[in-house]
Amino acid sequence: MRTPYQCRNILDECLLSSSQWSAECIRERQFLQAMKDGDPLILAWQTTLSRKGNNAAVFDAAGRIARSFRSVEEHARSFEAKMDKLLPGAVVAVQIGNHEDWPAVFIACLRKQLVVLPLDESIGEQQRDAALDICKASAVISGGPSENSLQIIRLRAADTQAEWGENVPSLLKLTSGTTAAPRAIRFRSHQLLADCNQICDTMDIPDDGLNFGVIPVSHSYGFSNLLTPLIARGVPMVMSRDRTPRAVLADLARSNATVFPGTPVFYQAFCEIRDVPALPRLRLCISAGAPLSSAVAKRFFEKFRQPIHSFYGASECGGICYDRQGTTFEDGLVGQPMQGVEVDLIDPTGSASQIRVRSAAVSDGYFPKSNDQKLGNAAFVPDDLVQRRDSALKIVGRISDVINVAGKKVNPAEVEAHLLRFNGVRQAVVFGRPTDAGLRNEEVAACVLASPDVSENDLLRFCRNGLSGWQVPKRIFVVDTIPTNERGKISRRELAQQFLGRHETSSLRTLAS
Repeated sequence: MRTPYQCRNILDECLLSSSQWSAECIRERQFLQAMKDGDPLILAWQTTLSRKGNNAAVFDAAGRIARSFRSVEEHARSFEAKMDKLLPGAVVAVQIGNHEDWPAVFIACLRKQLVVLPLDESIGEQQRDAALDICKASAVISGGPSENSLQIIRLRAADTQAEWGENVPSLLKLTSGTTAAPRAIRFRSHQLLADCNQICDTMDIPDDGLNFGVIPVSHSYGFSNLLTPLIARGVPMVMSRDRTPRAVLADLARSNATVFPGTPVFYQAFCEIRDVPALPRLRLCISAGAPLSSAVAKRFFEKFRQPIHSFYGASECGGICYDRQGTTFEDGLVGQPMQGVEVDLIDPTGSASQIRVRSAAVSDGYFPKSNDQKLGNAAFVPDDLVQRRDSALKIVGRISDVINVAGKKVNPAEVEAHLLRFNGVRQAVVFGRPTDAGLRNEEVAACVLASPDVSENDLLRFCRNGLSGWQVPKRIFVVDTIPTNERGKISRRELAQQFLGRHETSSLRTLAS
């Protein structure tokens, strides 16, 4: 059972000292000055509201109207009143799954000049608490005691807020850092709006379309393809919480959704389901978060007569490339740069190269520690290695140690730190092994040096109890020595090759999966 949030119930705040009040007044004036021209997303929402009014904004999975655009506005005003003691610049974590009030919560936070930190429902307790601490979250919005209700829990006093300087963020996207601690990516509203416009314009998503929302809104992909198009463009969405593939297909059919932002795991499962329902209204299938294999894309096209359009993006910059045709059926192909996005090869003469991405959607940088070489000055350098295919790009590998598990990023250092807490473990090295799904999709594996009484099953149970599901290794190889390369160094990449598809070797102790 998950430990509840440790609440400091100070919405009825005790009096601050005069010096603290002075600092907070200065901070509030700075925020008011920064907002004098109006928040771009709020301005876009006001236009949407005037156009859409009583039209349906959010549907449930059965196709029933859960919120009109007008009622989204009413709920947003209600949330604003409940957050009146939170000062501008305070970080508010939002952990509500795919709740119909996500648009209202985000709009309310924008108006209150609060910084939103989306948290996935499946995040582990340790990772959640670390994120709240690093981002200096002042409050959490989570599920309430009754069905579909939300509650606001205060976590810290106002004088412990982050100092943002001039570029005050509207959103923090959580990602893995270079150490075991998570880090966040800072976005302002105009960057989120730019990403939304680039997505809708490139993918030709009209405001009379209907997005089907089964990917989590808390993820970068869901936030940019579901939430901001509703707010800024008036694109309604279906909110689904049942992620079983057969249920998703049934809900797609009965909701009459026209746009399905999905992931490869859904498309592969759809291909394997018999007696599928007709999907006459579905006109656009998007795949992102992990690579889509050409075999799955071709099989899906033959079965449903719909192409799957690969969408390549990153949390740091939003959308990068999009396969506009969807019928090339080549592994790793991600299409051409999106409208408004400039992509340059860093090493144009090499067989494969990293890219530099520039657009109005690129974030302001990492928090709490910046890395300007990787993300800064409106440019971002992903870890992927790409090749040109005529006017399109193809992903052929990656340079970083970060492991991509179905679109979720796993920092090996976090898993290693957890394994080293197990009694008897002396050394641990975590790496990603490619799966059949493609070059950017991996599974977590580990090599562990441990005392004789430590088994793989013991370590797997320990990981399942303390890590998020996507961080748990598929295999843990308990070894007598951890292999090194010819330079005497441990290489995660070489370990991945050495243990690729391996179950038993002479260098391993007894393993039981």
